[in-house]
Amino acid sequence: MKKRTLIATIFLHALFLLTVYTLQGVIFPFIRINGLVPLMLPVAGTGIALYEGRNVGGIAGLFAGILCDISFNQPAGIFTVLLTFTGLFVGTLADTVILRGFVTYYICCTAVLIVCALVQTAPFIIIPARLASGQALISTSIQQTIYSLILAFPLWFIVRALGKHAERFLPAERPAHILVSLKSLRNKKG
Repeated sequence: MKKRTLIATIFLHALFLLTVYTLQGVIFPFIRINGLVPLMLPVAGTGIALYEGRNVGGIAGLFAGILCDISFNQPAGIFTVLLTFTGLFVGTLADTVILRGFVTYYICCTAVLIVCALVQTAPFIIIPARLASGQALISTSIQQTIYSLILAFPLWFIVRALGKHAERFLPAERPAHILVSLKSLRNKKG
């Protein structure tokens, strides 16, 4: 039964990432703000890692990274490696140290988007033939990060609804303190 649940989870998240990829690659290029297209796949992959943990987060990061590499004109594999590592890292933190919630989601998404912005601007800084104004690169990176964070808000609802650690429990999975509270309520009524 556990294997079937894992397969269903991965399938639902893959479908979600394909939908986000379609939005990012097909719809949002026509809704540019200051010529910018938001980065939604890193946000979606980070959210999945936060609410699903390390294993599913790593798989989602790998898939989101492959889709990012397909949609952007970057050296092959950069986003694949970056988002796989991000999925594993955020998922591990969520499993061990940090709380899952809206504020944590936004903090993780902001950090990932800043790293993605650095990865996107690095070729323009490192390669002398592509030398661009540092101020223009920073301004563009900040604007793209803000645009992406605005769109992270509606994605949070979907990621949270798909996540298995989204503060909801099936009757058989309720923590012990909730079961004790339910039994005491039944005793008071009866």
